[in-house]
Amino acid sequence: MFSEKKIAQVAAFFVSKAGGRLNHMKLLKLIYLSDRESLDQWGEPISYDSMVSMERGPVLSSTLNYINGDVRNADYWNSWIGDRAQHMVSLEQEFHSLDELDQLSKAELEILGRTWGAFGHMTQWDLSDYTHDNCAEWSNPDKSAFPITYESIFTALGRESEEAAAMSEELEAQKQLSNTLNSL
Repeated sequence: MFSEKKIAQVAAFFVSKAGGRLNHMKLLKLIYLSDRESLDQWGEPISYDSMVSMERGPVLSSTLNYINGDVRNADYWNSWIGDRAQHMVSLEQEFHSLDELDQLSKAELEILGRTWGAFGHMTQWDLSDYTHDNCAEWSNPDKSAFPITYESIFTALGRESEEAAAMSEELEAQKQLSNTLNSL
């Protein structure tokens, strides 16, 4: 499920691709689009972060909290990603091989690479507009935020309603099981 280590390495991948500094909104959109692609291809996200609709498009809630410095004891995140300054994040830990991103599978790295290839050239504003226009699961919350469900993403990706509901229920059951096991 959601893991500080995994999301830090996902962020490090994109910040590295950008040359060591990346706009925080662009980073959030790239990770969201990667999760969306993973849901389409494999039926599960990479980050397992909570997704929400916000004014400028879909956002990953916990990742935003890490970027903003709102998470206590975020030592692993902070070892990879520097504090946000002027809406930018920076890479704190260089890596020389994708093998060093040991929290990510080859399939996940391929999705991240494809996402960068398709969207890495775009600005944060271009990506905001893109998600408004191409992610039907997002709707404008008018200066608020509300959850984006897996079911709404699967439906937006073209799954029939019964399949979208079943896939969403499976992911929610996995989350519940993981939370139960982690609390033992």
